[in-house]
Amino acid sequence: MKRVKVGVAGYGVIGIRLADGVAAQQDMELVGVADVTPTLSVRALAQRGMPYKMFNAAPGSDAMAQAGIPVSGSFEELVQECDIILDSSPGGIGAKNKEIYAKHNKKAVFQGGEKNEVADVFFHGYANYEKGIGQQFLKLTSCNTTGLIRAVDMIDRTVGAQKVAITIVRRVADPGDYHRGLTNALQLEKAPSHQAEDLMTIMPHIPCTGILVHTPVTHGHIITVIVTPGKKIEKKELWEMAEAHPRIMCVRMADGFLGNASMFRWARDLGNPRGDMYEIALWEESIVKSGDDIMFAINIPQESVVIPESIDAVRAAMKMQTAREDGTAETNKYLGMK
Repeated sequence: MKRVKVGVAGYGVIGIRLADGVAAQQDMELVGVADVTPTLSVRALAQRGMPYKMFNAAPGSDAMAQAGIPVSGSFEELVQECDIILDSSPGGIGAKNKEIYAKHNKKAVFQGGEKNEVADVFFHGYANYEKGIGQQFLKLTSCNTTGLIRAVDMIDRTVGAQKVAITIVRRVADPGDYHRGLTNALQLEKAPSHQAEDLMTIMPHIPCTGILVHTPVTHGHIITVIVTPGKKIEKKELWEMAEAHPRIMCVRMADGFLGNASMFRWARDLGNPRGDMYEIALWEESIVKSGDDIMFAINIPQESVVIPESIDAVRAAMKMQTAREDGTAETNKYLGMK
C-alpha cells in the first residue's frame, strides 16, 4: 500500500500532536517536522531519541545545531519530500509558508489561527468533508468551533437544526503559556463570537450567534449550546445520539466528571500522552429542554481536539477516501476512537 507522505510545519502545541496523530495512521507516512528554534518541545524530541526527523525552518540559522538538535534538512526540502503539509505554525506564518507550498505544487492544511483567505475551503471532517476532496489548500476551524460543529452536525444530520445559540467559557491560555499574564478576572468579548460566525460559514443553513467569556484557567473550554431542532427531540434522544458519535464522550457528574479539570485528570490517568483527549465531552446532567429547544454543555480539550479533523483534511485533499463516512472512520480507527 502506497502511503501518503505528510510533513508538519511548526512543532508547538498543535504540531507535536499532529505528528503523533499522523504517525498513528497506517496509510500515511510522517516524513518529518519543522521548526525555527530549539524550543522545549524540540529539545524534548531530541531527548526522546528523535523519533521524528527535524527540519530547519529558519534559513541561515544554526540555533538547532548549537543546541545539539540533529537536523535532516531545510524546511523547503521537507516540503519537496511530502505530498501534503499540515501547517501548525503561528498565525500569519502559514500564509507566508503557502508561497513555498505553491512553488512546489504541494497541498497544505492550515490551522484555525490563519485567515480564511489562505485556503480554498474552510474545512470540517464531519460537516463538509466533501468540499475538501481534491483541494490544494484547506483550513481547519478553531478548537472551539471544531467541537461545537461536531455536536451541532450530530443533531442536524439526525433531525435537522433550525438555529443555534452558544455561550463559550474559554480558557485564557494553554498550559505552560505565560504571555497572557497572571490574572484574576473574567473578560467578555463583543458578541457574536467568531465561533458562531465560523459555524455559519461551514453550515450556512443554520443561523447561529454566541457570547464568549475568557477565564483564567488552562485546561479546556466549556460551551453551552441551545439548539432549535428540526423536529422535537427529548433528552434521552440527544444522549443516545451522542453515545453513538465516535468523537463525543458521554459523561456524568454523578461519576465524578465535575468540570474541565476532571476531563484532563481522566485522560492523564488513562495514560494518554500529555493528558490529551481527541473527543469532546457532553454532560448528561447538562441536557435540559426549554419548549422545543434543547440545551446542553460540552467540554473542548483545546490542545488536541482538532487532530482528528486535521487528519480528515489530509484524507479529503489527497482523495484517500471520497466519502465522509469512510474518511472519518479511517481516522477514528487509527486514533483508537470508539
